[in-house]
Amino acid sequence: MNLGTRKLFDRAFTALGFGSIAIMGMMLIIVLAPIVSKGVSAIVFRSTVEHRKMLYSEFHRGNRVSLEKEIAASDAARRPVYEMLSEFEAELGLMDEDKQQEYKAKLDQVRTAIKALLGPLPGESEPALTRFKYGQNRWEKAEEKLKELVYEKQWDYSNPDIAAKEYFVSRATAFEGTSLVRLFPYVEKNIDKMLLPEWTFYWGFITDSSVDSHIFGGIWPEIQGTFFLALGAMLFAFPLGVIAAIYFTEYAREGFITSLLRSANSTLAGVPSIVFGLFGLAFFINTLKVSESKSVLAGSLTLAIMILPTIIRAAEEAILSVPKTYREASLGLGSTKWNTIVTVILPAALPGILTGGVISLGRAAGETAPIIFTAAVSVGSAIGLADVFSSPTPALSWNIYNLASEHEAAAEIRHVQYGMVFALISIVLMLNLSAIVLRARISKKLKG
Repeated sequence: MNLGTRKLFDRAFTALGFGSIAIMGMMLIIVLAPIVSKGVSAIVFRSTVEHRKMLYSEFHRGNRVSLEKEIAASDAARRPVYEMLSEFEAELGLMDEDKQQEYKAKLDQVRTAIKALLGPLPGESEPALTRFKYGQNRWEKAEEKLKELVYEKQWDYSNPDIAAKEYFVSRATAFEGTSLVRLFPYVEKNIDKMLLPEWTFYWGFITDSSVDSHIFGGIWPEIQGTFFLALGAMLFAFPLGVIAAIYFTEYAREGFITSLLRSANSTLAGVPSIVFGLFGLAFFINTLKVSESKSVLAGSLTLAIMILPTIIRAAEEAILSVPKTYREASLGLGSTKWNTIVTVILPAALPGILTGGVISLGRAAGETAPIIFTAAVSVGSAIGLADVFSSPTPALSWNIYNLASEHEAAAEIRHVQYGMVFALISIVLMLNLSAIVLRARISKKLKG
């Protein structure tokens, strides 16, 4: 191959490499951009007076005097709405029976929409569920509920050849000629005065526990549970992985047993994570009975088994990358083999070992399947260190799935789902970044 052809190939491969990096960066931005923007909206958003009521009532947070003034102003703007409802109910009693039946069903829809927007109507008993005690906490959700109040969704089935088309009609037309027709333009015009929206930085989304299955509150139990499970997994897996790697690289002789162990380790690395979850349930809970049922301990042990092959492989590669001259020099000075491993080889291999460990820690934090059967619950409070041996815990990975697919109000709490995803990605990125920084510092220290 002549020099010109070689340069051409070098430039082509360089361009291909830069192009691949650019494409990966663009794909990363495409994936992360909506997660970041919608995740941040869980913390920074336009809150209503209902949100401030909730914070004061449920978390005892806020200025009571300022809140009372806001509630008084909000109630003054809402009073005409309730008066219009009462006036129409009195008018309804004077109508004939057919008209009453026609309007009662429509009035129930209006009342339901108003309660969803503004909270319980005056004179009603306090609802049992927290979600029904308050109106809309977030301004963007309030706008959606306002549309449901002012407009009625209908479907056009006139063309049998195409699917029915959705369209909206003003709900006021259904009450034409009655006193209630004034309610809809009034609410639409004065919704700002009724809910008093203002921009809020809700740091409690990170530090508060959830209220009423994440309708209100924050995700602190999920964050704490994720750290407990991931750190617990590393507590078991990291020492065992490093010891196993030392055995494979320094003590094991090549043979059938060693080959079998290496194959088993490689096979475990490719086992689907759901299998580890079932194994953890069968072995750690049902057989060893490390806990009566789900617990952080059982989940951590299951995650430890799952990430163990990765730690072993990373530690092996790090140890094998240490130059043989280090061993020879140490042994030549009279040091024992074990002392050489502890004082020479492991410190030199430490950057690679730690990098593999922290990457495995990030994987443990993001896994869902292994903890479904062993540790995770959908709703729960933050647990203490003393409870990890017997109590299950919420975790970000499991709760993201649960809130997005199984929660009865999944469409109403999209901000919580994206907030959890953003929190989980941030945790994993911080762990990986810490691995890079730690490796760089240790490598610099070793170089002197």
